[in-house]
Amino acid sequence: MDVTVVIPAGPPSRWHSLVRAVASARSQTHRPAAVIVVIDHDTEYFHRVRRDLPGVTVLENQHLSATGCLDTGAFHAHTELVAFLGHDVSADPGWLARLAVAFRDDEAVGAGGTLRPDWRNGRPRWLPDELVWTVAPNARPAGMMVRRTVFRQVGGFGRRRAELPMRMRALTGGSWRHVPDAVVRHEVPDPSFRSFLHRCFTEGRRGLRPLPNAALTNFRLALRARHADHALRGVSALAGMAAAAAGLVVGRPAGSTTARSAGRFAGYPGRAQEHLGDGAVESLS
Repeated sequence: MDVTVVIPAGPPSRWHSLVRAVASARSQTHRPAAVIVVIDHDTEYFHRVRRDLPGVTVLENQHLSATGCLDTGAFHAHTELVAFLGHDVSADPGWLARLAVAFRDDEAVGAGGTLRPDWRNGRPRWLPDELVWTVAPNARPAGMMVRRTVFRQVGGFGRRRAELPMRMRALTGGSWRHVPDAVVRHEVPDPSFRSFLHRCFTEGRRGLRPLPNAALTNFRLALRARHADHALRGVSALAGMAAAAAGLVVGRPAGSTTARSAGRFAGYPGRAQEHLGDGAVESLS
């Protein structure tokens, strides 16, 4: 089951992250047939990547949007299976092999693994597990694998990236699989408490509320284990909920916000599976 790995290059300032992502793709136990790196409208960077990363296929984005890098790479692939990473995402060695297992079922049109934050300088003590998504930049669709023929038939990611699994399933009647032990790790910059509150406020304006269970769970753990970090996280959760409530008052929810926002939080703790942007999924144990 040959697989091509597609990696959008990101900006030149993230060169070292790109090198790390490519290295993780090359070191898979299930060796990829090809690794494609796609540059987003930067001719100088294109020549640098092609010169300094021998052995990979380097393409220029054929579309206007950054998401077009994903479509450019996938449409160029010659294998039936195509997997995606990101310039700031590295894969555990067994990632490709575990995702590929899902495609032994002919009805599987796509699969997604687990996206975990990779803290640059350690995770903040005050951040609850359930609210990690508020400080982690969007990394999806990194970690996903698709059947190229179906992917092409639905027009690729296009402008509706989060809806790709639903469109592929609707076209074929096939399934989208969730493979929890196919792990990729997303670099997360050092977040500030101020940025955390701002994100909660912004999501509140869009009608998306942080989970109140974050506060209840951490206060319960603080009482049981008498651990200061849990109390700190409980307070942070309450502050985040207050910021979201303020945003909800200021903003006006439009349409089905959860459906549009789901893809941004996929893979991080605290998001229910039905909100992962993967449509209806089936777990593989």
